[in-house]
Amino acid sequence: SSTSRTMPKDRRGRLPLKPSGSKGREASDVTSFQKAVYDVCRRVPQGLVTTYGAIARALQSSPRAVGQALRHNPFAPVVPCHRVVRSDLDLGGFGGEVGLHSQRVKKKKALLLKEGVRVIGSQVADRRQVLTTLPALV
Repeated sequence: SSTSRTMPKDRRGRLPLKPSGSKGREASDVTSFQKAVYDVCRRVPQGLVTTYGAIARALQSSPRAVGQALRHNPFAPVVPCHRVVRSDLDLGGFGGEVGLHSQRVKKKKALLLKEGVRVIGSQVADRRQVLTTLPALV
């Protein structure tokens, strides 16, 4: 839609040298595809979201592959994977769990609300907060 936002092209950053949290993964365990997904995800500003499909198009990949990479994100919260939702604007999964009944998806919703994203039920309510076009990165 014409009200959808595009990602700022000048927002770049490098991944931290060490994963955060206790997911038991080392930075060397992260594939080049995962690094590319995390790099795109890291550029989504607070208060906005993007979709698995938008990241997939930017990387010439598939939304499911993007979802799997984000499921295994060892860099959270530096890589804010909670800012990625389904293309129908449903929150989708978080940490390998799906459905608003899930504690992890409830956490995803809480994080987005705290950042100012309007969420009603399990849906992002304001399309103006969705980055649908990302710069091609391949």
